[in-house]
Amino acid sequence: MSTLLLLSLITLTLFFSLSASSHHHHRRNSPVSPESSPVSNPNSTQIQLACQSTRFPQPCQTSLSQSSTLPPDPTTLQIIQSAISVSSQNLKTGQSMVKSILDASQGNVNRTNAAKTCLEILSYSDYRMDTANDGLPRGKVKDARAWMSAALCYQYDCWSALKYVNNTELVKQTMSFLDGLTHHTSNALSMMVAFDNHGDDMTSWGPPKTERDGFYESASGGTEQGFVGGVPSSLKPDVTVCKDGSGGCYKTVQEAVNAAPDNATRRFVIYIKEGVYEETVRIPFTKRNVVFLGDGMGKTIITGSANVGQPGMTTYNSATVGVLGDGFMARDLTIQNTAGPDAHQAVAFRSDSDLSVIENCEFLGNQDTLYVHSLRQYYKKCRIQGNVDFIFGNSASLFQDCEILVAPRQLKPEKGENNAITAHGRTDPAQSTGLVFQNCLINGTDEYMKYYYSKPKVHRNFLGRPWKEYSRTVFIDCGLEALITPDGWMPWDGEFALKTLFYGEFGNFGPGSNLTSRVPWSSQIPAQHVNSYSIQNFIQGDQWIPPTSS
Repeated sequence: MSTLLLLSLITLTLFFSLSASSHHHHRRNSPVSPESSPVSNPNSTQIQLACQSTRFPQPCQTSLSQSSTLPPDPTTLQIIQSAISVSSQNLKTGQSMVKSILDASQGNVNRTNAAKTCLEILSYSDYRMDTANDGLPRGKVKDARAWMSAALCYQYDCWSALKYVNNTELVKQTMSFLDGLTHHTSNALSMMVAFDNHGDDMTSWGPPKTERDGFYESASGGTEQGFVGGVPSSLKPDVTVCKDGSGGCYKTVQEAVNAAPDNATRRFVIYIKEGVYEETVRIPFTKRNVVFLGDGMGKTIITGSANVGQPGMTTYNSATVGVLGDGFMARDLTIQNTAGPDAHQAVAFRSDSDLSVIENCEFLGNQDTLYVHSLRQYYKKCRIQGNVDFIFGNSASLFQDCEILVAPRQLKPEKGENNAITAHGRTDPAQSTGLVFQNCLINGTDEYMKYYYSKPKVHRNFLGRPWKEYSRTVFIDCGLEALITPDGWMPWDGEFALKTLFYGEFGNFGPGSNLTSRVPWSSQIPAQHVNSYSIQNFIQGDQWIPPTSS
């Protein structure tokens, strides 16, 4: 696409003020405020009140003042929906710009792959915004917040993917546009949060706050930390996978996934018999309610070895198993990535499945083992093994009764290392995302603990570090073994995110749980707010996680 056409496309886009912000590391500056004030509008007072709940009030007021979707004397929901419309219309232009990058990138493997990934995840962003817009009038405010949080996650991830191939003017222009798009989406999401917490009274609305500001979500809809639910025990297979393909079995897991109906409302159960299945498995967006049932951890094994050291490979695409369809379930199997400890990012399992339930499964890898990319996920009685940032992403994921194990890291593990177990990627304080660990055991593998006890001072392990600015991770009633350093938590890079993250602990036990030497930017969760992180409150699990006996 020519520069002239590109500039015309930007000019024609509704409501967008080009950001002149610079980008550094994982943090982005606020956009430069436009010099002109919003045009006169009969709804200006209501618009101003609504926009006071956002992080970027100037583009919020400008875009809503010019919006053709906002009726006279609008309701609160109509204002929020108009803000979603602003973001949605800008997204369409962003998709066109990324398509232009793809068309201009023949022969450049890395830029082509980045553009393809961008187009894929921007389509998911579009879908999640549509569902959020439809859900709000039906009272599904918590759902809408989760979906809009994911929409923002995908937009940021597209920007981030292009950051690594930013060697043309076209990519630079597109990144600037996407930066502004995330501001519009953030504004719509912030309004949802204000509406959820304060109702229609916009005079009480304000910018999104976090636990670091002393704000905790109210604990409504159930307060029990314990919850009896998971993958139903009564499921019957629709198809079977076996190594030899005998008796009508599929020989590969992917063939069985392909046989699942699109957009199914009932569960499609795939029984995967004992064996090692060396393949890359993808469950597409249209394959909903797919269930994997295995013969047990270490018996049914899906394995791969893709890693970012391979030409054109990204962290996102390195996953042995990647799930996009909502309602995914899995029980009694192992998913692994066998790329060595010197291979850097190599994902075993990546999930973007909303309302997903994983029970009694094992995830094995080194760096970036489990990519809980987005939306609401529940892990019960699972074993997760790795070393560097091996549970990461920007989802709202809750881990209950799980075993989290640190494995030896490099080719010469005896020399020592710094390991972070988690790296949560929340980029905006309005996103309803975070990692919650309840009643889990944090330990090392037998092999790792031999190295640790031989020289404890050089083997340092941390509960997490902030991948993004508003990283949020909590450990509640967990057993923390001796390998956890007294500091507890690890910085990412200097002071980055230390004033905005939330790292909380409550009721933990074991030699690694002593709080007296914790870093000052971590927190102890007040007892009266612990229930904000229950299954019912944090991921609304009582509404969608089935009883295990069903």
